[in-house]
Formats: sequence, structure tokens, C-alpha cells
Amino acid sequence: MSETNPSIPLLPAPGPASLDDPNTPQVPINSAESVKLDALGPMVVNPDGTLSRIANWDKMTEEERERTLRVVTARNRIRIAQQAKKESMT
Repeated sequence: MSETNPSIPLLPAPGPASLDDPNTPQVPINSAESVKLDALGPMVVNPDGTLSRIANWDKMTEEERERTLRVVTARNRIRIAQQAKKESMT
């Protein structure tokens, strides 16, 4: 069990983005669905099926975010399909 240092204050996580905000980016999942992103960036599906986030999302330029989003979206689709296939075999 780890000890906490009382002299270092814990910082709160950023609040969720407003779902009504037209500036909140969306990730297309298929023709009928999309997911709104918050300040933490998109969820990444790892090869083992766990989820994570991109640590430096808030420091990326808009161009970097767009490229990263394209890659992550495509890779997530593949990994989700692989997980579904793996689960259907068990």
C-alpha cells in the first residue's frame, strides 16, 4: 500500500465537456453513432482489450490531434473486432 504525501495537494481531474457544446469533437464509430470527446482525448483500446487515454493529448496541435484520431479510430475498430472474435470463441 502506498503512502500519500499530505504536503502535495491532489489536483482534480478536468470536468466533463458539455455534450451540448458544438465545439466538442466527435469520433464517428459507424454511420449511425458517434462519441463526443472531452478534454482528456479519445479512449484507446489496447491489444489486451483494456482502455487507456493519450497522455499528451492536451499538448498536441490540432493537426496532430486529427492524425492521431484517425489512427486511433481505425486501430480501435480492429482491436474491438479482435476482442469480439476472441470472446465468441470461448
